[in-house]
Amino acid sequence: MILVTALAAVLLVLGYVLGAAFLGGWQAGFALALVIWIILNLVAFFAGDSILLAISHAKKVSQEDHPRLYNVVEEMKIASGLEYMPEIYIIDDPALNAFATGRNPKKAAVAITSGLLQKLNRDELQGVIAHEMAHIKNRDVLLMTLCSILLGAITILAEMMFWSMLFGGGRSRRSSGGGGGGQAILMLVGILLMILAPILAQLIYFAISRRREYLADASGALYTRYPEGLASALEKLGSSTGQLKSATKATAPMYIVNPFRKKGMSANDLSSTHPPLSERIRILRSMGGGAGLADYEQAYEKAHQGGKPLMSATALAGAAAITVSAPVSADSRSERLDMTRETSDLLWKHSDHSLVNCECGTRLRVPPHFKGNSVKCPHCGRINPLPGR
Repeated sequence: MILVTALAAVLLVLGYVLGAAFLGGWQAGFALALVIWIILNLVAFFAGDSILLAISHAKKVSQEDHPRLYNVVEEMKIASGLEYMPEIYIIDDPALNAFATGRNPKKAAVAITSGLLQKLNRDELQGVIAHEMAHIKNRDVLLMTLCSILLGAITILAEMMFWSMLFGGGRSRRSSGGGGGGQAILMLVGILLMILAPILAQLIYFAISRRREYLADASGALYTRYPEGLASALEKLGSSTGQLKSATKATAPMYIVNPFRKKGMSANDLSSTHPPLSERIRILRSMGGGAGLADYEQAYEKAHQGGKPLMSATALAGAAAITVSAPVSADSRSERLDMTRETSDLLWKHSDHSLVNCECGTRLRVPPHFKGNSVKCPHCGRINPLPGR
């Protein structure tokens, strides 16, 4: 609440100076700041999730499309206590990443890249899905949407201030209205704010994003009862070098790991939207034999000696002790092959290819431009009719 209030204060101060220096009165700047913020909020509230999924080129899938993924999401929905099943989307990209979106738990969605589905075993996939469910359960999606809107409004006002200064709006008012000394000071303050406000707002936004990532890790460990699953998944995500093509700077904080991370980046880099992966993994693996919120808080405080607690004493007071469960996945080669095959078939299907299973066991993928009503199996020679033709 303090950090969000700080973001709002930056917006209002910027609006005040913009109005006083360039628009003939601080009231006009205040009104402009509020109008921009309200319009952006309305767009984000009613269409933000659709816009984010469209930008990410995500495709909606059903239980029939990918039963294994659907079952994992359903398991974590039950474990988290969510009343509604979120919609499931897949992004056709070899990079390993995932995000959650939606303005409330009733209208929520989880998006996973095809690369993540092909590389993670069931325990690791549960950890990632549990982390995203935690973002929905903890209302992080709504919180980060509100914060991103405040950040966007601040950026827009800073740009308006730049163009007003460039075209001499402040100078013309100063020459016609007198008070040159006070106006000059306001102009100077305006220039400083134009430069510093977006940077300050971005740092506050990153601080909010980082704390909510830690909390989602804690909740994810609680839902799965197996912190090692999420830790192992984060390890694989960290070792992956591929960057998500559809990600933008605006959408980066929504992902489970920073899609723009680079090797050699300082662990305390202020420009990162996420906490260091190595630290998140170390905290999860320091939880000992417990998987509850209190166990994560203890591990978090140990990693941040002298820092502020992640969760309040009130929140931890009702937290039950949870024992770590045994892994459910053998991480066998056959399991990974099955996951890869299901994901591959789904992507072929969404690209309008017809999937035909021959009696000999061969799976044929027929492109949409194929003109015939049947197709010959190259292995056994059988003629297979094409569905729907």
